Amino acid sequence: MTVSERNLESPEDEILQEDLDRIADLNLPYEQMDGASVLVTGATGLVGSVLVRALACIGRRRGLKIRILPMIRSEEKARRIFGPLWDRAEICPVTGDMRDPVTLSGSVDYIIHGAGVTASKVMVTQPAETIDIALAGTRNVLELAKDKKVRSMVYLSSMEAFGRPDPSLPEVKEEDLGSIDLASVRSCYPETKRMCELMCTCHAKEYGTPVKSARLAQTFGAGVSKEEGRVFAQFAKSVIDGKDIVLHTKGESWGNYCYTADVAAGIFTILLKGENGETYTVANPKATARIRDMAQMAAEELAGGAIRVIYDIPEDALKYGYAPDVVMHLNSDKLQALGWRPQQDLPDMYRRLIASFRTQGYGIS
Repeated sequence: MTVSERNLESPEDEILQEDLDRIADLNLPYEQMDGASVLVTGATGLVGSVLVRALACIGRRRGLKIRILPMIRSEEKARRIFGPLWDRAEICPVTGDMRDPVTLSGSVDYIIHGAGVTASKVMVTQPAETIDIALAGTRNVLELAKDKKVRSMVYLSSMEAFGRPDPSLPEVKEEDLGSIDLASVRSCYPETKRMCELMCTCHAKEYGTPVKSARLAQTFGAGVSKEEGRVFAQFAKSVIDGKDIVLHTKGESWGNYCYTADVAAGIFTILLKGENGETYTVANPKATARIRDMAQMAAEELAGGAIRVIYDIPEDALKYGYAPDVVMHLNSDKLQALGWRPQQDLPDMYRRLIASFRTQGYGIS
């Protein structure tokens, strides 16, 4: 590795590095973070890791002194994910469990809270723990934000907080919440996302905590590890490997997606320009599709028809933790009113994900 490569934020993935450079060059008031400390919880997750890299890139390209506090549970995992970036002077790791009060010496000026359970199988096998991690973690981070008098905080919520909105709505906005089945343990995830958003709203109202919520669409693109096993990664790997795509549901649920770099840009927009106590949807309205249609697009458009879509539906699909089928088309006008614009549509999201996998060595024998 050359000296110049060590100075990059993602020398192992040139596609992701292109995205980081683009994020750093956006017309956002990044100078507000000069000399500031930024805490990122869930820093080894997909979104958290991209945010940490992006903050380092912003500092380097803009000539800003940003002290980055990635909160992690495993130093070994963090080093494996971040590589040489982990030894940069501006990276100041914080190790701890989100269920414990967060105690930090020194100032904390900004917080992006993304820690929590994201694996569907854990949601159905450990629903009580999923709830505890979400509620205790968010409460602890909000208390830290209040005590440290932070300038801004963003809580990373999920589009699952919408529940099952009215399927007749042509578009779903932030206030269009639908039902959540409380008889299903899988509902531990969307219900706690709603509760955490409400905690943020209440803190903003009662204590003046400058917190906002970002309701994220499903996020993928450059930055996803080649070991990722979620459905979007499986589709991309099938294209690379020339193998048929196998669906374990009918694929009728509508998915709302957004590219990794676009999501990071949206979060920074909310952090620096959002209104306290508000929730913003981070989704690309042009990247909405049924699972089965997305699979077909990958097989026909990306693989040139060389692979097929095959259905292998287990009798008890619920045990795998699949979310219930939802008809929902997300509207992101509220965030776009702050100046944010998503750049990558669904086919381009896949093309960049596939290129990212290949730069990481996937599919190269």
